[in-house]
Amino acid sequence: MTKVKKQIIPFHRADLGEQEAQAAAEAVRSGWLTMGPKTFEFEQNFASYVGAKHAVGVSSCTAALHLALDAIGLKQGDEVLVPTTTFTSTAEVVTYFKAKPVLVDVDAESLCMDPADAERRITKRTRAVIPVHYGGQPCDMEAIQDMANRHGLRVIEDAAHAVPASYRGVRVGAISELTAFSFYATKTLTTGEGGMVTTNNDDLATRMRMMRLHGIGRDAWKRYSSEGSWYYEVLDSGFKYNLTDIQSAIGIVQLEKCDRMHIARQKIAARYSVKFAKERALQIPTIADDRTSAWHLYALRLNLEEISITRSEMIEKLKERGIGTSVHFIPLHMHPYYQNAYGYRANDFPVASNQYERYISLPIFPGMTSTQIDYVIEKVLEIVVAAAR
Repeated sequence: MTKVKKQIIPFHRADLGEQEAQAAAEAVRSGWLTMGPKTFEFEQNFASYVGAKHAVGVSSCTAALHLALDAIGLKQGDEVLVPTTTFTSTAEVVTYFKAKPVLVDVDAESLCMDPADAERRITKRTRAVIPVHYGGQPCDMEAIQDMANRHGLRVIEDAAHAVPASYRGVRVGAISELTAFSFYATKTLTTGEGGMVTTNNDDLATRMRMMRLHGIGRDAWKRYSSEGSWYYEVLDSGFKYNLTDIQSAIGIVQLEKCDRMHIARQKIAARYSVKFAKERALQIPTIADDRTSAWHLYALRLNLEEISITRSEMIEKLKERGIGTSVHFIPLHMHPYYQNAYGYRANDFPVASNQYERYISLPIFPGMTSTQIDYVIEKVLEIVVAAAR
């Protein structure tokens, strides 16, 4: 038994410190508060890190997905395949074009998009597919790319969880035509708010850079530097999606720490799995041999037939013991909006619905101490053993 008193362990705490604070302060002192040289440095560093030709910094992963869909020319009436087990932004951006998000069931093991179910839902209106790398483990990209190639679909990866992750030795961000990342406060690399979209396509990169800042044909910061002038042209009706230099300065430091933070999360996941694998009431997450997970989430599943409590009761009991948890995610087809707008029903996606009742996300962040990790393990096991049938 771990000899510790009740602890307060949050679900997540960002690994931020004096280096990030100093970088942000230097950005403020430089006079460049919005998009400027630090943003472009961050973009170059990020592109190099994942192995892509271009990285375009934006205000969120939602913005990244929106710009990617705009870049491929999505139109009203088009359809886009989206897994139902994801956050709403993945499907929400499709509706910005008055296009239809077509929900897809997930694989029972990985909780990523099921390529076979996706293919069954393709119609003559289907234009693109957005696989989501659930929890940080890449989807079956070979199957998804094969399906996309045979049906003429564009692939836009939602990699909000996937810095750094890899598929068959290739970093996520360098696999598909377009990949969207999140730097939200809880993500594996954070700038507080923010995102990035990567591509190897020069034309797509040019389009996204223009559209992230009102459709202006040249980067606005250059107009006020020695490189530019006061003159600009609005080439299209764009958006206000740019990343700032203060955020980017933090991002540069975070990227330098990215591998170290990843190793820390891997070690936590390994410690969890060694202990939880021995308990028949629990199902640990598994990672396919040809993939490396970013371990953004540790989604533990309950074998509910083995215990007398529900997932919600499990969450409450952990909360009583000072342990923060979350649920990723309530499938989209279970939300009123998607039911009312598209006619989805709770039993339309049996795998996603069944798995949703079972999973709970445990704390997994680089700053967790060994004592905290042991405490989480002890309390999870304590609860399920007490609830054993």
